[in-house]
Amino acid sequence: MESVRTTVEKRSVSQAVIEAVAEAEGVDTEDLTPPLYDVVNPDALDQLFSATSTAGRTAGKVVFAYRTHEITVSADGLVRVETGQE
Repeated sequence: MESVRTTVEKRSVSQAVIEAVAEAEGVDTEDLTPPLYDVVNPDALDQLFSATSTAGRTAGKVVFAYRTHEITVSADGLVRVETGQE
């Protein structure tokens, strides 16, 4: 298994996931099918890790499968793509 790690920084969590998967596969983000929204609600994913009115998120993670990968998004802004076997 290979792993790609990235941080959210100044983009949405869902965009960071899309870019990390594309990097792991060596393709353009537009070439990913099915689209991420067929697997997980991108707006909900972004909301889970958005800052609250008083503080940023400090705990928690979401793990889901997308294409042949296991995606882990952590509250610290880390997005990890574990590449499985096709």
